[in-house]
Amino acid sequence: MSVTAPRGFVAAGVACGIKGGGAPDLALVATADHRPAAAAAVFTTNRATAAPVLASRAHLTATAGRAAAVVLNSGNANAATGADGLADAERTCAAVAGELGCAPEEVLVCSTGLIGIPLPVDALLAGVPHAAAGLAGDGGPAAAAAILTTDTVAKQVEVEAGTFTVGGMAKGAAMLAPAMAGHRSATMLAVLTTDATSSPAQLAGALEAAMADSFHAITVDGANSTNDTVILLASGAAGAEPVADEALAAAVAEACADLAGQMVLDAEGATKLVRVRVTGAASADDARRAARRVAESQLCKCSWYGADPYWGRIVSELGASGAAFDPDLVSVAYGGVVVCRDGVAAAHDVSTLAWAMAGPRIELDAHLGLGTGEATLLTCDLTPGYIAENMRTS
Repeated sequence: MSVTAPRGFVAAGVACGIKGGGAPDLALVATADHRPAAAAAVFTTNRATAAPVLASRAHLTATAGRAAAVVLNSGNANAATGADGLADAERTCAAVAGELGCAPEEVLVCSTGLIGIPLPVDALLAGVPHAAAGLAGDGGPAAAAAILTTDTVAKQVEVEAGTFTVGGMAKGAAMLAPAMAGHRSATMLAVLTTDATSSPAQLAGALEAAMADSFHAITVDGANSTNDTVILLASGAAGAEPVADEALAAAVAEACADLAGQMVLDAEGATKLVRVRVTGAASADDARRAARRVAESQLCKCSWYGADPYWGRIVSELGASGAAFDPDLVSVAYGGVVVCRDGVAAAHDVSTLAWAMAGPRIELDAHLGLGTGEATLLTCDLTPGYIAENMRTS
């Protein structure tokens, strides 16, 4: 289960000294033959765009959607670093290209970590030959470990789709509310691979379609990072016959949803995974708007940490979300236990409700009674652990 599960890919993860203490902080994913393959990506919509995003976007444009490798570092985001940061991103791509024998524009680059601090590019460049020398078919787990920042576990996935496979790795634990390619993620990075035969346009379509119910359906703290990136590469090693659009889209969507769920489970300080489902909205957009308002509410998140089913906060946030709302029609349930019906308190079994709130997963359902629109978001509770992690530069 890794980014190298599909045929035709190799990876490596090494320590280059950005983090210090010997922690792995440099990952490399490449095609096994080091030749460019079909590629697609979605990037952050944050206007404080990090240098690696600018470089990767330009490279994909220059190659018309082809890439031979992705190089990723952790410990420094290379964001808010000006012209020097962009030059460092390009130097990194050139160094990888020199090791692999491809063109610099055929290398994509990602960074995650501290913002506004110059990238220790000399350490990174010194590590590139070691990463290239370590490329292997079983190098996926090492690469996944090298991209972590405040994450506590590596995030990997493998989806078997009959004749082809989709694999991937990701990182992200906070500053997480992804907004990529015109949608709404510490920085969220993901590299997905497949051995399906596919065109750049087909990959882009599958990746874009996967976003809505995966990375765009999660939020930890509502923060949209400067570096958010999801990249998809296709080696074609499973056979020359192009895979059907529907089959590729389904496999990519499954892989993205799995990685997105892993991110929320590993959110900074989180003790509970919360699924917020809004139904009965006047439209799907209203449902998404209402669900996000609840999922990102500090008051609601604190209640979940305390296992307190205080539905008044839910109703208040729904009413403030901007979605069409009638206070006399709304209902709220935790774990299937209705606590509010038609806008007022509902009689319920207290012990069953306490059980629903006590576990590591909370299911929250809100019905607006206005239509057929629905949406689901994954989020988590707000705990002292989150504050401890973010009360200083990290």
